[in-house]
Amino acid sequence: MSEKTASVHWEGRGKEGRGQISTETGALESHPYGFASRFGDDRRGTNPEEILGAAHAACLTMAFSFACDKAGFATALVDTQAKVRLVKQGEGFVIDRIALTLKATVPGLDEALFQEIAHNAKRDCPLSKALASVPEIALQATLEAS
Repeated sequence: MSEKTASVHWEGRGKEGRGQISTETGALESHPYGFASRFGDDRRGTNPEEILGAAHAACLTMAFSFACDKAGFATALVDTQAKVRLVKQGEGFVIDRIALTLKATVPGLDEALFQEIAHNAKRDCPLSKALASVPEIALQATLEAS
């Protein structure tokens, strides 16, 4: 069993408020976020969707690498990107799509088995399971030449 901790400190009201996000490892230490970094063009802060995307990409990457190991193939490199879309719905917002792009170099692995392993890893990674209420989680997987 593993349990990780993150915390947020917020001051102020709604759009004018400012927050700071921290993680127990220190990967984020009082990192700023607020309305402008979530809905505007402030690139100095982060936002929940960006952090969720990073977590999902990291989870998929590890699940894919472990699945390749189990199938007898060693991953040389894996690059994964997640685009998390937040849209207005009624009075609030909803994440309606996560688009994952995985590119990997796996010597000896053919395209068909690569696609099977990648899609199974997307289905089985803990973040995909936790995000099951998202209407669309798409995966584009590309096997790069080794």
